[in-house]
Amino acid sequence: MKKTNIIDGVHNYLAPEDYVPPKEKEVLEHIQWFQDLKLGIMMHWAPGSQLGTYESWPLSDGDGSWSQKDIDWTDIETFKEQYIHANKTFNPVKFRPDKWAKLAKECGFKYLLFTTKHHDGFCMFDTQTTDYKITDPSCPFHTHQYADIVGSLYEEFRKEGLAISTYFSKPDWNSDFYWRKEFGTAPTRNVNYNILEHPDLWEKYVEFTHKQIEELGTKYGKIDVLWLDGGWVNKDNLHQDIRLEEIVGKLRSTTQPHLIVCDRTVGGEFENIITPEKTIPDEALFVPWETCTTIGNHFSYHYSDEYKSGRELVHLLLDIVCKGGNLALNVAPQPDGELPKPAVTSLKELGSWLSIFGNGIYGTRILAPFFEDRIKYTTKEKNIFAFYLYEDQPEMPEKIHLHLPYPIARIQSMRTKTILPFEQEENLVTLDTKELPMEGAFFAEGFEIIPV
Repeated sequence: MKKTNIIDGVHNYLAPEDYVPPKEKEVLEHIQWFQDLKLGIMMHWAPGSQLGTYESWPLSDGDGSWSQKDIDWTDIETFKEQYIHANKTFNPVKFRPDKWAKLAKECGFKYLLFTTKHHDGFCMFDTQTTDYKITDPSCPFHTHQYADIVGSLYEEFRKEGLAISTYFSKPDWNSDFYWRKEFGTAPTRNVNYNILEHPDLWEKYVEFTHKQIEELGTKYGKIDVLWLDGGWVNKDNLHQDIRLEEIVGKLRSTTQPHLIVCDRTVGGEFENIITPEKTIPDEALFVPWETCTTIGNHFSYHYSDEYKSGRELVHLLLDIVCKGGNLALNVAPQPDGELPKPAVTSLKELGSWLSIFGNGIYGTRILAPFFEDRIKYTTKEKNIFAFYLYEDQPEMPEKIHLHLPYPIARIQSMRTKTILPFEQEENLVTLDTKELPMEGAFFAEGFEIIPV
């Protein structure tokens, strides 16, 4: 049974047994490559960030019970007007895509997942389909050298060797072909008219959506993943079929033959990556998957947000990687174009840890027993990596018990390169850590295990 529930804006995920692998050889190979990357930086950013609330969601009254709860300065209808017109004051003059890209590389990220358009319909790229975009004269930022934010980010992140994952919302609440004004207020997140009664309107919406996806797939260089949000837009729900097979087929046959598609929570041939949101599966998954979660409490910028520590980020990453997944860690930029300093501090701590232990993260695969107690396992090229998670202070027992599938020749600390003594009885390895210096230890210790 598909796990596709949505509770308080959080998407659950497709059951692994329902995963359908793509047929194209080049796409299959690219998925393997993408799984090697392990860590991506995700960013939700748009003019609405000025209001410091949920992105897009308060516009949907059907989701108002959770999305409108922090709007206490005005009534909801006034808020909606403020949100919709936030583009007229959006001027992030401190935005430096080169600084963001260099920081991402320094902190160990391997790809960028950026919101080119969220459900509110505002385009952070220079589309020709609407004036509701970052490069329109209605937005004071349109004269800036980095006005095409998507293009600027893609260029700088590619310079640093990072891959590109393109977030795009299938529903567009600003489009009059989706939320049709003449039919009144939209009661839910879905299209607000009967598609069977107005097929002409829906066809215009499909054309509009295809044009925007084609722009992103032809004008902005190589994209590795087309990350489609808004899983409720699908043919089995109110006939909301945007005919993905047409536009994806067009891109794969022309500019993006390798293109991975993530049509999240829908399933089928275009959900090439399963995407849990703010959750981690209890067990290892044997299909491609990526958890998207936040460094703070929210995907969009909140002025009073609190941020995870470097230790929490390391433990989060290890919990995901040992189960076979990637982590897309969302960092919400400020309205002025800076990244929040507390978040940057934690990211740099994560990067410092990865600079020492990254060989046991990038390019690895899962290995039973995957995890046990405070141990997380990965493997690469027959070598095994075992990570011991520290609590607040780096403390380690004198002996650690590991369960390994084959005879071991040597175990060494990834941090100090110290060769450590061990005893092995069948699959049980007892590692003696008395000689491991604790000075310089932080967050989690890593051991590289070389088989006979």
